[in-house]
Amino acid sequence: MNNRPLRKKLRDDFFYLLALSFIKFLRLIPRRPALRLMRLLARLAFPFASAPRQRTIIHLARVYGKSKNPQQIKALARAVFVHFATVFVDVVRMPVIIRSGINKMVSTEGTEHFDRAFKVGKGVILTTCHFGNFELLGAWMAQNGYPMKVIGTTLFDPRLDQILLEIRKCSGNSAISRGKSTREIIRTLKNGAAVGMLIDQDTKSQGVFVNFFNKPAHTPTGPAVLARRLDVPIIPAFMYLKDDFSYHLECQPPLELVRTDDEDHDIIVNTQKISDAYEAMIRRYPEQWVWMHKRWKTQPIPATDNEVN
Repeated sequence: MNNRPLRKKLRDDFFYLLALSFIKFLRLIPRRPALRLMRLLARLAFPFASAPRQRTIIHLARVYGKSKNPQQIKALARAVFVHFATVFVDVVRMPVIIRSGINKMVSTEGTEHFDRAFKVGKGVILTTCHFGNFELLGAWMAQNGYPMKVIGTTLFDPRLDQILLEIRKCSGNSAISRGKSTREIIRTLKNGAAVGMLIDQDTKSQGVFVNFFNKPAHTPTGPAVLARRLDVPIIPAFMYLKDDFSYHLECQPPLELVRTDDEDHDIIVNTQKISDAYEAMIRRYPEQWVWMHKRWKTQPIPATDNEVN
């Protein structure tokens, strides 16, 4: 029993040093060989990643089981793994991308929605999801003069978390830890900047159940609450990978939010609108979303007979 903490420390140290060495290697070699290497490793690792592979297949089958056969579902699951291996390369190579010019690899549409919203000066809530390359989205914003802070979850190893923070910092971004800095979020918005929020995961944050791929999904209400109370626009934006391995930023018009005298109703309706926006994007590029996440883990408590009566 006494040796377990030591074994865990040695394991974490080994993983950290391995990750750090691999990150440095990926930054040294050209992008195309780095992409080929990581995509190959993802294909090789797919059969051995038992738990995340099974979750991915189960979730994809739940959504696409009527339109795709098991072989197609498995192929799509493999494509999910390959996609995020591709994204990993570009995230860890962010300092290289910034030095060479981020706009060389990103095409855009709809950025006029950003321009109009920032011109008002009330701040912007940018909603996206764990889709495409969401880290590159934040970097593009900062590099193109749109001040933004991203709300994120701290990684399990503080040293790995520090690497991620340094990657964000090199692009001009800064992070707000999830659930700990409501004042900083409000201050950021009141200063006219954007706050990036990803609400497509089942977390311990305050939330409501909305429909996501025809099944109830517990979804954080932070963006809807802030938008209602501070009169701030919510703009969905997504950075997705193209077939030629460049990226495309799609900025959508601000959501038409419901504002009535019933706050609870408004929050549910507006949270559903946010969820619908990223569900529509995922349906277009299903291989670019994190299907291995336990998105439907929390479910509504069934009503008892007494409650029904």
